[in-house]
Amino acid sequence: MNRNVLEIIDALTAHEDKDSIRVLEELGTNSPDNEVREYTSRALVRKNVHDSLKIVIINQGKGINDLSPAVAMSTINEILALKDKSEVVRILDDTINLHSDESVKENARSVKSLLALS
Repeated sequence: MNRNVLEIIDALTAHEDKDSIRVLEELGTNSPDNEVREYTSRALVRKNVHDSLKIVIINQGKGINDLSPAVAMSTINEILALKDKSEVVRILDDTINLHSDESVKENARSVKSLLALS
């Protein structure tokens, strides 16, 4: 992956405003490049705020629901590595109870099970 892209993603990760999350979602998680999506998803998890976590948990085709196993697994590993998992658990519970897509619900259940084991 291009070094400039990595630096841009890292800079956006450091910002605490909602616009940085929006840019990461629009450009990073929608990229055709698996490496960009993987790095972006991990960056969104590291932000560890509701809006960024929601993107990688509830959206079909992004984060834990990405069609690329490498993207999905790296996102899950980043979630498992978080020190404060309280917001992740809330979003996972909401996803399991409220989401309309069964595959998204099942992925949320799987991640929640992994969290219980960690």
